[in-house]
Amino acid sequence: MLDSSPTDAASLAAEPAPVQATAVQPVPVQPVPAPARQPARVIPIRRQPAARRRRATAWLGLIGLLTCGVLAVVAAAHTESLLPLSIRPAPPELAGAFAGIGLDLHVGGTIAVLALMFCSYALAVSRSGQLPARVVVAAIVVLHLVVLLGPPLVSTDVFSYQAYARMGAVYGINPYLHGPYAIELDHLFPYIGSKWSYTPSVYGPVFTAASYPLATLAIATSVYAYKSVAALASLALVAVVAACARRRGADPVRAAALVGLNPLLVLYGVGGGHNDLLMLLALAGAVWALLAARPRLGGGLTMLAIGVKLTAGLVLPFAIAAHGARGGRPRRDLLLGAMIVGALIAALSFTVFGSATFHLLGTVRQGQSEGDWKSIAGVVSTRLHLPTLGHVCSYVLAAAFVLCCCWLLRRVWRGQTDWVDGAGWAMLALLIAASSLLPWYVAWLLPFAAVARDRRLWRTAIGMTGVVQAIQLLGYVPHHVL
Repeated sequence: MLDSSPTDAASLAAEPAPVQATAVQPVPVQPVPAPARQPARVIPIRRQPAARRRRATAWLGLIGLLTCGVLAVVAAAHTESLLPLSIRPAPPELAGAFAGIGLDLHVGGTIAVLALMFCSYALAVSRSGQLPARVVVAAIVVLHLVVLLGPPLVSTDVFSYQAYARMGAVYGINPYLHGPYAIELDHLFPYIGSKWSYTPSVYGPVFTAASYPLATLAIATSVYAYKSVAALASLALVAVVAACARRRGADPVRAAALVGLNPLLVLYGVGGGHNDLLMLLALAGAVWALLAARPRLGGGLTMLAIGVKLTAGLVLPFAIAAHGARGGRPRRDLLLGAMIVGALIAALSFTVFGSATFHLLGTVRQGQSEGDWKSIAGVVSTRLHLPTLGHVCSYVLAAAFVLCCCWLLRRVWRGQTDWVDGAGWAMLALLIAASSLLPWYVAWLLPFAAVARDRRLWRTAIGMTGVVQAIQLLGYVPHHVL
């Protein structure tokens, strides 16, 4: 065994000790303080100028429409161009609540007020999205109330309604076989328009029979009864149209404004107490029922509308054609509802009028064949002094109407066009082709245009309102001026 020498021990002691590895500690970095931020300035959000302009024009249109409507009604009792021909000047009992004001617009003022009212209507409807719903509803109600309190406006039809009722209920004369001349000794006869004195009733048996209870009323009471019915029907129509618009995803405010603020519907339709509003209420109810998947009710209400006025019959083929070959049970239910109500109407008709209602179609056809200058073809014939061209125009428009309806029905059957839109375009074609285009007829188009998926239809309805209003205003201009 070898022993270590002292030298070796000393050398070993002199060697350096091994270095222990140590982890390198990172040098902490002090965060550089960010510069102090100034408190953000709160900048008020301002409305875009375009939005402000749209809202302002919406209010301007609504206020202008109400102002013109109220002015026309307040002045109507002393403005002959706004009164029916048979009550010029208006007797006190028919002058309305505003007769004491004594305002007369004369011809120039009437034209200016009605033209401005249409422009305001177009502005209010196109900007209706900028108006609160309650404001639009309030404007509709106020306008209807003012018109209701005024005198009967423009048309003598409200007197014809009572004449046909008195013929049947008081004298036992069938109104589908004879005109009001059959009761020429009655105190009502002088109020009948001369054009209709020898014309039997052109209204459906439901309306004619329903008018019998009003036959014994005084003339003024009867007039305001019919105006009240028209006003209530119009307001109910607005409500139903708004409900239909909601179901179809359309704007209910615009739909209500398009219908309830239309100057031709309110001034001429409600102001004249016309039964077209009852027909349209039943038709709008039928549309709502079909949208709510209640086809039997829809078919029944469509037939009820036809029972008020035959014009409603144009809608039924489009409702039947909906869904094309896939109609199936809904179509059968619609036809069943239509047949049941049709049978009830036929029973009522034969009970009250016998077989005389078969003359109704012939009477309507005769009235259309005689024509009137208040139509597109009539303006060409009389106002433009081109009678030959006017006659040709009437035949061309009639043929175009038939072809247009067939084309629309085909598109609806194939699913290329919504059936409500198709019925609306067909109504427009009917108005264009009509040989007698009275101002309140525009109302036939409005409920369908209000709920249409095709946005062009409601714009066209506004344009058609302007065309018909312009034709009406031509009648106020003296013949020697044109």
